[in-house]
Amino acid sequence: MARAFIALGSNLGDRAAYLLSAVVTLASLEATRIVRLSRIYETAPVGPLEQGPYLNAVLEADTGLPPEALMQALLAIEAEHGRRRTVRYGPRTLDLDLLLYEDLILERPGLTLPHPRMHQRAFVLVPLAEIAPNARHPRLGKTAAELLAGVEKNGVRLYLPSGSFP
Repeated sequence: MARAFIALGSNLGDRAAYLLSAVVTLASLEATRIVRLSRIYETAPVGPLEQGPYLNAVLEADTGLPPEALMQALLAIEAEHGRRRTVRYGPRTLDLDLLLYEDLILERPGLTLPHPRMHQRAFVLVPLAEIAPNARHPRLGKTAAELLAGVEKNGVRLYLPSGSFP
C-alpha cells in the first residue's frame, strides 16, 4: 500500500455535496482506504477569471493503485461529477489533484508528482498541514507545516455551513 494525498475543491453548485460525494466515491475505489480527511475550508479563487469562492479539503489515503491508475480514477470521478475542462483555472464542480504519492518524483504527460504548484497554494497547504504537518515535499525537502509558514494565508477560512456551529 502506498500513502497518497489528494486535494479536493469545488466552486459550482452544491460545493459541499460535491466534496462529500467525491470522498464517498474515493473511499469505494479498489484497494484504497481513506486514512484522514481535513476540515473544509472556503477559499478565494486563484487565477485570472472572476468566479465564486471554493470549498477545499485534503484527504490522506492508503492505496494499492499505482500513481497513474489513481490519477485516472481521479479524472473519472471529476467527470462523473460534471467536471468539464473548458477554461484553465475556471470554475468547476469538482477538482481532484494528486498532491503526493509516497516520496515519488515523477514527470509524465498528465501526471507530475509532487503536484507542481502545491507548495505555493495556501488552499492546499492549510488542509494538508492540518492532517499531515510532517508530510514532506520530496523535491523541496520541507514539511507541509514548513511550506505553509512560507505562504500568505489570507483568503482561506474554515467553512461552516449556515446553521452549524463550531
